[in-house]
Amino acid sequence: MEILYLGNELLRQKALPVKPINREYEKIAEEMIEIMHLGKGVGLAGPQVGLMKRIFVVHIERDEPRVFINPTIIGTSQEQESYEEGCLSVPGVWEDVIRPRKVQVQAWNEKGRPFTLEADSILARVIQHEYDHLEGILFIDRLSEIQRNKALAKWEKRRRA
Repeated sequence: MEILYLGNELLRQKALPVKPINREYEKIAEEMIEIMHLGKGVGLAGPQVGLMKRIFVVHIERDEPRVFINPTIIGTSQEQESYEEGCLSVPGVWEDVIRPRKVQVQAWNEKGRPFTLEADSILARVIQHEYDHLEGILFIDRLSEIQRNKALAKWEKRRRA
């Protein structure tokens, strides 16, 4: 597995459900966590490594790594906040993105056990960011046109360097 970058068409496609959730996905989750850590990221979704399945991993400070398979966001708060986001698939580009402050998600872990999680702040943000990847959405799509153009120019400059 290796990280795909902006411009790769797989990043714009919707991921397919994982069926069945078996031991193979324990290994896939472990590898994704390792790749995420190597990239110094806090989240990584299947499509970012060319795996077009509905799986993502998250590891924020002072928490254990978490695996989300076939996640569904079942609720978000009305309260929103802006926070600077980056992405392993768009390295070197950071922009403020407005998202709901809290999120409620249902998913399965790497052992095939279902769970529901209510998250706020950074964890909620990372979950939403990674969930977007499963839908073929990148964080730059959540920016104003001016912000997006600035981010794309920054990406092009970095890519050509």
